[in-house]
Amino acid sequence: MSVENPHKIDTCKLDEIINSYGCKKSNLIAILQKVQEVYRYLPEEALIYIGTKIEGLSPATVFGVATFYAQFSLEPKGKYEIKVCDGTACHVRGSMPVLNAIRAKLNMPEGQLTSDNGLFSLETVSCLGACGLAPVVVINEKVYPQMTSDAITMVLDMLIKEEK
Repeated sequence: MSVENPHKIDTCKLDEIINSYGCKKSNLIAILQKVQEVYRYLPEEALIYIGTKIEGLSPATVFGVATFYAQFSLEPKGKYEIKVCDGTACHVRGSMPVLNAIRAKLNMPEGQLTSDNGLFSLETVSCLGACGLAPVVVINEKVYPQMTSDAITMVLDMLIKEEK
């Protein structure tokens, strides 16, 4: 699926998504998931549009759902979504040096969620369910087990090279 311009919503695309779920308010979460898949986040304009298109919903309700669930982002995400596990096993086995190596390589200080070039998003998660492979990093659903600072730097170098 192609990624749309994150600064402008396509109401035809939104109508297609909404209609594919029967335009039902009971399908709001699935609709939001699909919109986020297209835009890599939930643009404010899309949330307002959804709230006005589905009977029985309001933009406030849509915002409420979008902000309640951690899976949804109201900020643009990068092409490569990096999740660093900081659960107990990963933390004990060195996830913080891996996280710091990622921040250094991508020039992303703590608190910055997306790289300046828009390619990478970075977040820590409490558990990825792969404790035996700790420390674990997931990039766009691909699991990178037993990461080290050097290993993650090599992975990032490869992804950056692919983009050139």
